[in-house]
Amino acid sequence: MKLLKAFAIPLLGLLVLVLSSCGTTTTSSPPPSSNAPTPTKSASTPTPSPSSSSNVVVKTTTVTVGGKSTTVLTNAQGMTLYYFTPDTATTTACTGGCASNWPPLIASGNVAASTTLPGALATLSDANGSQVIYNGHPLYTFKSDSAPGQVNGQGVGGKWFVATPDLAKQ
Repeated sequence: MKLLKAFAIPLLGLLVLVLSSCGTTTTSSPPPSSNAPTPTKSASTPTPSPSSSSNVVVKTTTVTVGGKSTTVLTNAQGMTLYYFTPDTATTTACTGGCASNWPPLIASGNVAASTTLPGALATLSDANGSQVIYNGHPLYTFKSDSAPGQVNGQGVGGKWFVATPDLAKQ
């Protein structure tokens, strides 16, 4: 019995330690440079067939941002798309826990716009997957936007901004 107690307590402690270490990572640093993502050009053709679920369609809508009527990019469901200023055209800074609050727009097929955009849509293979980029800016939605037309992520932390069709090339 003493032998069982002698092993039970350390094993219980080890089990608690192992289970508590399981969870999501909260790092927001970019991947090491040896794994630097590379942009991949994707077709920027008119709206793909709606029956194809692997295609990602970027749309536009007009919303009020800072009291002004502004045209913004949205996903197919009408949710506002954002960009993160620490991102570059080849490195995504928002991964792990950050991507839980700012879900990246991921493509598993073609990327297209529902209207003609002045910039270029493409994908970037990064820690998040095959992330959609516009003019070199990786695109995200915001967890606190619960309905189309909301822009709750605008200006968050001074680093998150709505993506507009005239977003400058990076």
